[in-house]
Amino acid sequence: MRVIYGVNKIRKFPNPVVALGVFDGVHLGHKRILQEAVSTAKKIKGTSIILTFDPHPQSEDSICSLEHRLNLISRIGLDVCIVIRFDKRFSQVTARDFMVKILYRRINPRYLLVGKNFTFGRNAQGDFNLLKKFSQRYNFKLKAFDIVKIGSRPVSSTYIRNLILAGKLNEAGRLLSRPVNILGEVARGESLGKVLGFPTANIDPHHEIIPPSGIYIVKVHLANRIFKGVCYIGKRPTFKNTGLRLKNNIEVHILNFHKNIYGKKIEIHFFDKIREDKRFKSAVELAKQIKKDVICAQKANL
Repeated sequence: MRVIYGVNKIRKFPNPVVALGVFDGVHLGHKRILQEAVSTAKKIKGTSIILTFDPHPQSEDSICSLEHRLNLISRIGLDVCIVIRFDKRFSQVTARDFMVKILYRRINPRYLLVGKNFTFGRNAQGDFNLLKKFSQRYNFKLKAFDIVKIGSRPVSSTYIRNLILAGKLNEAGRLLSRPVNILGEVARGESLGKVLGFPTANIDPHHEIIPPSGIYIVKVHLANRIFKGVCYIGKRPTFKNTGLRLKNNIEVHILNFHKNIYGKKIEIHFFDKIREDKRFKSAVELAKQIKKDVICAQKANL
């Protein structure tokens, strides 16, 4: 998938089929739209394009960072991704200017695919009805998708964010059609895990929403390989001065793995929660519990 950053770098593509939206989380509803863009482009020998925005126009907390989102989108098979930076200046672009100056003049789509609740332009002036008028004026076919539901639950990024923050990872995973996961970079830490006999990779999650504190059974995707692991999210209450941290630490012990991976990209998929975080009387007691956690992960049928 070719990625283009910025409006000025957009060029014309043959028979563009454009999926328009943020697509945070790339959940079931998003996949339906994106897969339709791919299949439609193939039918008309065109170009499947996603036009998306970063950062998220309506939320500081994202299910996926931009890099993670692009990673997930690329697996669906789109040809091109155009990323527009959503800054203060762009937020003042009117719905009409967005349609005429960016979508029509820069891309000139044959098909435009959106979710029915999609809004755009300054103060969210643009909606499906306005898109319908523009589609008639500029001669492109508009397809709007209803919100997907599983049972009575709407599949929406906002709802999924709330599920993750509440620790309801299995339910969030069903709406995402994959386990809840985070993409991050392995950073240098204080080597406390190594001291305890269970070395861990400290993860910088790139501003993604993370699950609540606790100890989780996970799968670790690293350099095209997959490992079982135990992920710790918390403030290390057993150790002095570490429980005062404002943000949770994210550490993962990768089973049967001993290489140096500082600076490497790592993707962590969350499965079952083993237990809550707690303070132990000593590092020795903590090490005994971690050993039990590791055995639990080893036995897990993932």
